[in-house]
Amino acid sequence: MIIKRFFPLRLAALIWFVLVAGFIAATPARADSISVQRASLQADGNGWNLDARFDFDLNSSLEDVVNKGTPLYFTTDFELSRARWYWFDEKPVSVSQSIRLSFQPLTREYRVSTGGLQLGFPTLAEALAVVKHVTSWHVFDRSDVSADETYIASVRMQLDVALMPKPFQINAVNNRDWDLASDWKRFNFTVTERAR
Repeated sequence: MIIKRFFPLRLAALIWFVLVAGFIAATPARADSISVQRASLQADGNGWNLDARFDFDLNSSLEDVVNKGTPLYFTTDFELSRARWYWFDEKPVSVSQSIRLSFQPLTREYRVSTGGLQLGFPTLAEALAVVKHVTSWHVFDRSDVSADETYIASVRMQLDVALMPKPFQINAVNNRDWDLASDWKRFNFTVTERAR
């Protein structure tokens, strides 16, 4: 009688274990990742600029894509938020900037472009060094923040497949080689009256 009572419990525990193990195995693993080594805000005359350094390597699939002439886009996202006890967090700033990495077969040169700026490099390593370092990016004005308030600044970088040609977007959905992103790096930022 006791054996009959415990058999359904053991069967349920075994089924639960198999389901959990199957779920963990089916969760896609991140092939590579981007780490945020440092991030800080510097005041300028009109507001604040972001200075951030990221670290990552391109896997062989992404290197092949670049070397065959298809550009890669890396998007850096920046957010500024302030907690409020009576409502959702205030988000006065949410901006993004994309950097394009490409290879020109005729000149045998790697190019990094953002906005109207375009720089050429003889090697992929030199071009990636520029992509990994975001400097003097104006992220918000003085009028966007209040004095003597503490905000949470957040920054991340990711390979933005949405900016690539459609065939690559479709391929990236099922391919872990295209999953290149960082977690959000968060740090406190306080606006002093003197900095305003």
